[in-house]
Amino acid sequence: MESSAIVAIVAIVQRGKADSIVDHAKKAGASGATILYGRGTGEHETRKFLNIQIESSKEIIIILAEEEKYRPIYDALAQAGNIKEPGIGIMFTVPVSNLMGMEHHKDLAKKRRKI
Repeated sequence: MESSAIVAIVAIVQRGKADSIVDHAKKAGASGATILYGRGTGEHETRKFLNIQIESSKEIIIILAEEEKYRPIYDALAQAGNIKEPGIGIMFTVPVSNLMGMEHHKDLAKKRRKI
């Protein structure tokens, strides 16, 4: 992707919430997202039922965005996922380097600019 710096927005949310949250991110400018499944292992993430330890299920949302365009997407994820509430989820960004496999997005962006 051209010379723009890329950031990965990572949000870890309650299972079953990711699709709705990603819909809000797309409205804010995200071109797509990857959703992975996981489980929390923190002190407050495990519950006992009939003396059996049950791990809380999570969904991990990863969205790549150009650094100068990521903030509205980040804010939409935070609001839609209610991330500011304690115990609901976490979210952070990570700089991306050595990105490979996004060439088709660069070509699509060029075509859109011509339209």
